[in-house]
Amino acid sequence: MDYGFFGEVDRYLFHNGTHYEIYNKMGAHLCCEGGVWGVRFVLWAPSARAVCVVSDGNGWTPWSDVMQKTDDSTWELFVPGMCEGVRYKYLIVRADGSEVMKTDPYGFRTELRPSNASVVADLDRYEWHDGAWRASQTGKNALLEPMAIYEVHLGSWKKDLEKHDADRYLDYRRLAHEIAEYVTYMGYTHVELMGICEYPYDPSWGYQVTGYYAPTARYGAPDDFMYFVDYMHEKGVGVILDWVPAHFPKDENGLANFDGTPLYEYGDPLRSDYPEWGTKAFDLGKKEVSNFLIGSALFWINKYHIDALRVDAVAAMMYNSFSRTEWRPNMYGENTNLESFEFFRHLNSILKQKTNAYLIAEDSSALPGITKPTEEGGFGFGFKWNMGWMNDTLRYIAKDPIYRKYHHGLMTHTLDYVFDERFILVLSHDEVVYGKGSMLNKFPGNMMDKFGSLKTFYTMMFGHPGKKLLFMGQDFAQEREWDYNSSLDWHLCDDGGHRDVLDSVRTLLSIYKKYPVLYSDGDRRTFEWINGGDASRSTFSFIRRNPWNYNGALVFVCNFTPSHYGCYDLGAPVAGSYRRIFSTYPDVRECVLASTHGECDGRPERITTELRPFESIIFEVPYTEE
Repeated sequence: MDYGFFGEVDRYLFHNGTHYEIYNKMGAHLCCEGGVWGVRFVLWAPSARAVCVVSDGNGWTPWSDVMQKTDDSTWELFVPGMCEGVRYKYLIVRADGSEVMKTDPYGFRTELRPSNASVVADLDRYEWHDGAWRASQTGKNALLEPMAIYEVHLGSWKKDLEKHDADRYLDYRRLAHEIAEYVTYMGYTHVELMGICEYPYDPSWGYQVTGYYAPTARYGAPDDFMYFVDYMHEKGVGVILDWVPAHFPKDENGLANFDGTPLYEYGDPLRSDYPEWGTKAFDLGKKEVSNFLIGSALFWINKYHIDALRVDAVAAMMYNSFSRTEWRPNMYGENTNLESFEFFRHLNSILKQKTNAYLIAEDSSALPGITKPTEEGGFGFGFKWNMGWMNDTLRYIAKDPIYRKYHHGLMTHTLDYVFDERFILVLSHDEVVYGKGSMLNKFPGNMMDKFGSLKTFYTMMFGHPGKKLLFMGQDFAQEREWDYNSSLDWHLCDDGGHRDVLDSVRTLLSIYKKYPVLYSDGDRRTFEWINGGDASRSTFSFIRRNPWNYNGALVFVCNFTPSHYGCYDLGAPVAGSYRRIFSTYPDVRECVLASTHGECDGRPERITTELRPFESIIFEVPYTEE
């Protein structure tokens, strides 16, 4: 029998970590061989003593369909007559003679948990309709484009109350229509999806992955998820997928101890585990493991048309000591994980060469150059989450307004480094869970104060350099902490205070996309303080501008106290009439204020406005002749 499906070139590329379409060879593939249709299986399990496929097709009978070892590490089998939809697993005789049933590491589809068999799937029959979207992304510099991300956990965005099962999940196709309607109404540019790669344990939210090539069956089949992405693109919405190359769970059917040896994980006990999470760390020193993950990234981009991957837990991958009391230093005696460095540089360089997609780093490390191009010695990520901004600002807003003047620097410190990387400002799911409370309830005071403070905080966020991300529910001031198992409280949108927050966020999104000075983040000259040191009044005023002049610029003033200023003076960049285009007070109409000559905040012109408790205002700077 010919076992040449995974040929000599495939083996060479795979063992060198450069088989970028490995998903077209490893796993289960519908094909015709010798005029007979069936499924070709290919598995990497170098230390296995024997392997067979058990499936619906053979009645789950061991040793009916025995795989053959075609080199020193790869097993193959063609099963004639097998078709799409057949469930299967690999029965592996491990090095010590014990047997274990494993899910296919490269499987395209799995059963709905708690079952975990792989399912034969055809990923090539879906007819895509997003050609115009994909063409429009070619050659774009994302740094110079608006990016306002709506982070979503599909299982808890909304429930189907007509269903009688415990989950009450909406399916991918219904979610596509309802989420697209919402995000386009609001004005978001992208959705970021939590927990799409298949995972067994609901409370992990999808961050303990067993299926790096399979969309979770919780919401439907692969075709259904393709429809979700396709529909989003048709509506002009980009799709970002959370992706977890740091670690994987220890479930017996998964990657752990796959062939009786530490195959995908490190064999070194000081590197193999993340004790904090109870998971295994990928051994990126093995080219085949690195290829498995690089192939997964390219798979989601090429097969599912994903626009970007948000990489979870980058810091865990960058430091050998992360979550460990004892750790193994690198060859230079240092704490950094050189294999992760190589992995990210390799992956990011390949994405840049072969796709329009990019990686986003969820990274709390202090390593420089995360978003610097690889050819300049950086790691090559498209963007990095600004965790410093998030931590500092949340500490500030939790203070009683009377004490905020003592912590003013928490809100200004980020401007010391915000142009060092390509940042996204994030208020993600991590900030509204595990006892941290909702965004609304992070603010002290009565409900009116909370609503006002939240709107002002969002206004300053939208004026601050960096792309934007809000987790679902934050835009209408969800009161409860996020619960992965229950729907958002959509009824709150009918309440006046909550609706006002929603309307304010919608207006801010519109302003953000309308004015290029708010999303052109690559130049330090695009941000300018008017008064960043007004600690006594806990106010902040600044200008977002283009690098050459003030044409098209906006002035922001944000009041983080309940104080009312009848005549608030702030320095104006040029003389002329300033149009107020936004206030966090819904009854404030658009108006024009003329500047007056007279020094203020070190500038020769000033504008004077009323500034009410917890109010933020945005002014449009008048155009001037060059």
